[in-house]
Amino acid sequence: MTGISTAAPDAAFRPEEFRKALGRFATGVVVLTALPASGGPPAGLAVNSFTSVSLEPPLVLFCVGHHSTSWPRIRDAGRFHVHILAENQRRISARFATSRADKFSGVDWTLAENGIPVIDGVLGLLECTVVSEQTAGDHDVVIARVHHLEARGDGGPLLFHRGGYGRYTALEPGR
Repeated sequence: MTGISTAAPDAAFRPEEFRKALGRFATGVVVLTALPASGGPPAGLAVNSFTSVSLEPPLVLFCVGHHSTSWPRIRDAGRFHVHILAENQRRISARFATSRADKFSGVDWTLAENGIPVIDGVLGLLECTVVSEQTAGDHDVVIARVHHLEARGDGGPLLFHRGGYGRYTALEPGR
């Protein structure tokens, strides 16, 4: 597979217009964590471009900006966790979306038996490894294999929509 072209788009629109239009699509929020192989503190990164890809084998996909300093540390760790955030974890998402050095400060977490940080109170947890990475414009598209997973809480997911956070509300059946 080759890189996706970064040539000028066919339509004339500004990046802000693209962001505004795509902001109409709600996404869930996940946080990736790992203990870097090179040592040092745990690494973490918030991601809202996350989806399942395949059941056989179990694969997920997410996108990471080229500017990320956390992603290379997570990738180099080998295995990492994907945490599906609950609706009450907005503060955690915002914290891991920054470039601050110690994202884990003030966050309740433990080190799992596999040596990977686990954030408390998440709805789901996946243990993954990178299968492939593809350059796509100013981001990398990452496909990861899921080796272990746990469904945890029963609450609602944290959603991101139009540049802000929200929560899921089920519609009445048949409407």
